[in-house]
Amino acid sequence: MAQEYIEIKGARENNLKNVSLKIPKRKITIFTGVSGSGKSSLVFDTIAMEAQRLLAENFSTFLRGFMPKYPQPAADSLANLNMAVVIDQKRLGGGSHSTVGTITDISSILRLLFSRAGKPSIGGAHLFSFNDPKGMCPECNGLGRKMGFNMDLFLDESKSLNEGAVLYPGYAPGNWEWNILNESHLFDMDKKIADYTKEEKDLLLYGKAQKVSLKFGGKSVNLTYEGAIEKLTNKYIKKDLKAYSAKTQKTVEPYLSMGTCPLCKGARLSPEALGVKVGGHNIAELQAMEVDELAEVVRALSAPQAEPILEALESRLTHLCDIGL
Repeated sequence: MAQEYIEIKGARENNLKNVSLKIPKRKITIFTGVSGSGKSSLVFDTIAMEAQRLLAENFSTFLRGFMPKYPQPAADSLANLNMAVVIDQKRLGGGSHSTVGTITDISSILRLLFSRAGKPSIGGAHLFSFNDPKGMCPECNGLGRKMGFNMDLFLDESKSLNEGAVLYPGYAPGNWEWNILNESHLFDMDKKIADYTKEEKDLLLYGKAQKVSLKFGGKSVNLTYEGAIEKLTNKYIKKDLKAYSAKTQKTVEPYLSMGTCPLCKGARLSPEALGVKVGGHNIAELQAMEVDELAEVVRALSAPQAEPILEALESRLTHLCDIGL
């Protein structure tokens, strides 16, 4: 029965005070306690350290010279240890662009697959990476999300422009921006926004800069018209809002929110990358799948020019499925 337990006697590592105990093998043992009670000192600095030290002793003196040095932990004895797999308590590194795919290298294999077997072909694997300037969405820089104006707060589609459909200050009936809309003769000022065609609504909100001749005080004036969202985005989002006065910031900020990128729809990639498909899917659609679902799709793919890539991809996905991730 002695072999059924890991036996520790007189553990004194760090803040442990002559701790002796038996830990059952082939069972999950959880160590709990307040901070500083010695959990890590016992598990990592005593048990795992000794297991790694014993493993290292199996190698030649020459090889041990290239391996990490594991000191013998402070304890009277540790018996019945097996080889240990130590999982670090620290979080995985990474930043705002990191995903499960980037951590496991599955994303890099997918990018290689699309560069070799994707139709239409657009070039190298880096063009399918949202971490690469040539592959990332130019609108959100590969984040998939972007600061923008909250349309629920910005526009009341049940109203017409004459009724104050644009809720942002400056577009209220009689104000300067409203006058430009009115005098431009580009819009039916009495038509409910909900009844606008897509083209009319796009012109109102996202219209690019164009010269229009307006009449003010009986005189013709040439001014530049921009859609409301286009104009305010250029003014307050593409430039630093903090550069404006506190009063302006207070006016603008309530209408802003972080939302899905309007160009890539959260896929984080350039339109060119998203237009390439393998087996009827673009790379963003595959990356968004659950691991088991993606594994099924990969197994069904046929690409003779990329068979080694498919095999490597299937192998990694199968490993993740097998360990329950």
